[in-house]
Amino acid sequence: MKRAAARIGVLALMLGFVGLGIWQLERRTWKLDLIARVEARLATAPVAPPMRAVGKDDEYTRVAASGRWVSGHDTYTQAVTELGGGFWVLTPLDTGAGRILVNRGFVPPDRRGRVPPPAGPVRVEGLLRLTEPGGGFLRSNDPAADRWYSRDVAAIAAARGLGPVAPWFLDAGVNGEGWPRGGLTVVRFRNTHLQYALTWFAMAALLGVLAWRAGRRA
Repeated sequence: MKRAAARIGVLALMLGFVGLGIWQLERRTWKLDLIARVEARLATAPVAPPMRAVGKDDEYTRVAASGRWVSGHDTYTQAVTELGGGFWVLTPLDTGAGRILVNRGFVPPDRRGRVPPPAGPVRVEGLLRLTEPGGGFLRSNDPAADRWYSRDVAAIAAARGLGPVAPWFLDAGVNGEGWPRGGLTVVRFRNTHLQYALTWFAMAALLGVLAWRAGRRA
């Protein structure tokens, strides 16, 4: 009776390991499809800003927006980039058809509050990004204290009294060597699903071998 229960338990574990391996292969297929779709968006010409709700299938779409900066409404959100720690500078852009929150780029801590947007009409190209509600770095945004740890479009618009804005933000592209420094968007997707799948399959095989050897000695 005990031997039969042990065999059933081993079989259940093996099936569980195999199931986890198959799930990782399915995740790999999904991840490869996501990477292909994002790479296709990055290779297309920029489009006009969509003044509507967007989803994950829209993220990293190249966008070109024209308008004027709404000065005096910059928001600095904590950032860690290849240039070190500092802040993203988010500034509203009035396009005439609506306002867009634009991440103009990165600044080091000593440049906070010292990079007002230029006056006059501008054209900004960049990547559409989804809003980041709540916070980041294990910290919650604190609008009252003007402490921001994520680019939460709705919360920033409310705190700055901007009125209706697009429900996404635009990561500006390369804009020269000054500050803010644009073009630092990281488009990278970790894809280790095949390694995980092989690990689960190997564990199932190893368990099967151990069970077979134990059965022979019994």
